[in-house]
Amino acid sequence: MNRYIKIVLAAFASLFCLFYAIQNIANLGPAEWFVGTMTAMEGHEAYPNSFAFAVKSPVLVKVMLWIIILLELAAGVLAGKGAIDLFARRNSSSGEFNDAKTYALAGTGLAVVVWFGIFGAFGGAFFQMWQVEAGVNALRDASLFALQHGVVWLMIRADD
Repeated sequence: MNRYIKIVLAAFASLFCLFYAIQNIANLGPAEWFVGTMTAMEGHEAYPNSFAFAVKSPVLVKVMLWIIILLELAAGVLAGKGAIDLFARRNSSSGEFNDAKTYALAGTGLAVVVWFGIFGAFGGAFFQMWQVEAGVNALRDASLFALQHGVVWLMIRADD
């Protein structure tokens, strides 16, 4: 039963990341507006001074958005490959099943990097997105997503 739970969790982690990437692609204009608004660091009354710098270049904003999208896609593909690998080894020995976790762990780990690292460290701490309404909601959700993927990573990582 534990093996099947790990397979399903890897598959759902894959879908989660892929769905977010596809939603961002389907909404490129609003996604670009959001990244641009957060990195412009405007409307910061709570902490008006920052050591950080604002990014207002449309080209840099596009690059940042595409980094996010490509990392979401990569996390989804890796977790999906991991789910397939785990499914293929579901009846193998514990050692072989544990060896098949590489891509599932890479995908879920990369998801943590996206939602904790990019949104938490850069968006939340560097660009202080928590100071504006749209940013605080996204940061709250990103924190939840990072936690979810971290827990999935731990569950998959647990020895068979």
